[in-house]
Amino acid sequence: MNLAAKRAVGAERGGAESVEEDFHGFVTVRSAALFRGALVLTGSRDAAEDLVQETLERACRKWRTISAKDAPDAYVRRIMVNLANDRWRRFRRTAQHPVDGEAAAPGDEYGRIDSRDQLVRALQQLPIRMRTVVVLRYFHDLSDAEIAADLKILPSTVRSQLARGIDRLRSQFPAPSAPSPQQLMEGTR
Repeated sequence: MNLAAKRAVGAERGGAESVEEDFHGFVTVRSAALFRGALVLTGSRDAAEDLVQETLERACRKWRTISAKDAPDAYVRRIMVNLANDRWRRFRRTAQHPVDGEAAAPGDEYGRIDSRDQLVRALQQLPIRMRTVVVLRYFHDLSDAEIAADLKILPSTVRSQLARGIDRLRSQFPAPSAPSPQQLMEGTR
């Protein structure tokens, strides 16, 4: 093997290691956020783990291409949303299982919500696009423009889907009423 061929092989190996390290770094930084989003999209820890696993597996196969994009995070989120939509279409007639009562995983901000199970069930009742918009806004903190680009819809559609989704969720989670003055006075006796 000549020197040029050895350099080419070495560059390929170094490039492969670099791509692998880059992907590993992405997984380390973003896997918790992907899991939280998947949990809300699926409603089940097991299904969320499967969804994240399949998402990362697909992203890994094309990481060299994905990492060259301006927003690899958005690309991977889109893979996850597409996979979730495919699963939802395939299994929409099966019974929904509530999230089990496990303790929250370390770093799982949303696991600390007392009504987490109710929230996930309520989200599961939303149409898939509406649910996806709500999840991308409130669980991934994306702007209207970012959501519109991810889902290939207009920003006005994002806003309308978000407003309708929030209205539906609010109807299932009425705001606690303020105590009346009489109740306050009775509490001080």
